[in-house]
Amino acid sequence: MRVLFWSAPFWPQIGGVEIFAANLLPALRERGYEFAVVAARDLTDLPEEDRFGGIPVYRFPFSTALTNNDLDQIIAIRRQITKLKRSFAPNLVHVNSFSPGVLFHLDTASGCPVPLLFTLHGDTYKQAVERNSLLDKTLRKAALVTACSAAAMERSRQAAGELVFRSSVIYNGIEVPPLAPEPLTFNPPRLLCLGRLAPEKRFHLALSALSLLSKRYPNVRLVIAGDGPTRTELERQTVELGLTNVVEFTGWIAPEKVPALINTATAVVMPSRKEGLPLVALEAALMARPIVATWVGGMPEVVVHQQTGLLVEPENSAELAEAIVCLLDRPEIATRMGQSGRQRTQEVFSWKRCVDSYDAVYRQLITNASHNYLSSAE
Repeated sequence: MRVLFWSAPFWPQIGGVEIFAANLLPALRERGYEFAVVAARDLTDLPEEDRFGGIPVYRFPFSTALTNNDLDQIIAIRRQITKLKRSFAPNLVHVNSFSPGVLFHLDTASGCPVPLLFTLHGDTYKQAVERNSLLDKTLRKAALVTACSAAAMERSRQAAGELVFRSSVIYNGIEVPPLAPEPLTFNPPRLLCLGRLAPEKRFHLALSALSLLSKRYPNVRLVIAGDGPTRTELERQTVELGLTNVVEFTGWIAPEKVPALINTATAVVMPSRKEGLPLVALEAALMARPIVATWVGGMPEVVVHQQTGLLVEPENSAELAEAIVCLLDRPEIATRMGQSGRQRTQEVFSWKRCVDSYDAVYRQLITNASHNYLSSAE
């Protein structure tokens, strides 16, 4: 069974969508699926053709061609996609997150009439879906729509109405790391912000919260792990708030080193303004760390308020600081929340359950398409 996996962001890029794909494909390959990956090649110097663990990866400058309205380039990409589909002959196309490049799949779909599985990540779908928009056409073409969280699915249903009646929530899963959780340390307290340093992560609110609670906890430390476009701004804010002695910027952290880093934290702080189903929250929970986060997206599906962590309103550094103080003032509650989070994550967000679910969906769509083809041929 051959699957054309269409994901604009893909390895070696690092993010929730990319890590999910990088874990899912090898797991499903072990179950007998053959993959080819279509990814974007716009602001990178990555090769046009590559291999990921033996899986061929084909990259195209989708956004560049569409933004520049370069008809020659658009036609060339369309021809390349058509050729790829003919040579690979997939039984299923899985579009992993929405992007402008999906247009090239829809434009070449008639020459490769196989089912489309469309997976929703994040909160791209807040606004109503306009008739005949690219998102509208993708939803109409999909044989099944999956979402990484109930929140993402609900937003898509509100936006697209009856277009998402063929839908299912499949939580992104995570494997339990071999590293055992260390006891929480409170002397000194160590807070951790982990992820891409991008505007939507709102890490500047964690710095503002730190300045509010540092007088009460003068030995508190904050580690900001990751890299991205807001790093310079965050470093400047750290200097302006007089926090250079208590804040550490580590830069990018390799995925395999993340559990060990989380193991050094007293609590993980996630003041995001939007999230799908945040991988960092799952990783923190598996290391038995309480989480202080915002009521956005799929976050409440991972962080159960007052059971596995504390949730606050977005864009409120004072409320964020108060929640952190609640944990630091009550070590036994913070410890209990972390342990509850670890147990719940193992039960609800198991990697095996996620892989089993996609395996079942793949087989269902491919089998149904095969039966429909045989019926029409009779």
